[in-house]
Amino acid sequence: MSLIIRKIEKDDYKEVEVLTREAFWNVYRPGCSEHLVLHNLHHNNKSIEDLELVVECNGKIVGHIVYTKGYIDGVDNETFITFGPISVHPKFQRKEIGSKLIRISMQKAARLGYSAIFITGDENYYKRFGFESASKYKIHLECVPVEDEAPFFMVKTLKEDALNNIEGFFIFDDCYNVNQDKVDEFDKKFEPKKKEKRAGQLEF
Repeated sequence: MSLIIRKIEKDDYKEVEVLTREAFWNVYRPGCSEHLVLHNLHHNNKSIEDLELVVECNGKIVGHIVYTKGYIDGVDNETFITFGPISVHPKFQRKEIGSKLIRISMQKAARLGYSAIFITGDENYYKRFGFESASKYKIHLECVPVEDEAPFFMVKTLKEDALNNIEGFFIFDDCYNVNQDKVDEFDKKFEPKKKEKRAGQLEF
């Protein structure tokens, strides 16, 4: 299997939306919303272009990662970022494609001067990349009580002193906030797919 990892181009936007929908469909909820999040990041020019990468196999995009900026409330710092959604086509999952995208993009982020990456996700998966609970650094997720460790909210520091003398609530970009009505409307632009309630989905 010959894979090419490269920066995204604007002509790829629709293809990666389709990919993202395929990757997340019925995983965390019936249907998904991640393809609309991605669309919003592109439409509002919130993607960090130098860090948005795709993986090609035989001319078809099978993997993708997107980054955007976030901030800690009350802290003037432009070097805090987050990634997601990260997508791998179902037929290409469990082949380390997602891991390669994460590692390559994080190395590039460090070279470009970004200091810390904040994400939400499965702590058992992301700890292999050096992510730790953000509460360890007295940084908490907006709308989550401070006393709640929230292990799913994690940070990876790219600089040793990135979070020295900093604490507060991390705010993700508004593009991540989508409602179901807008998702349903956006979904009409894609090939119909059946929504299914499955075991292990998150409760909403």
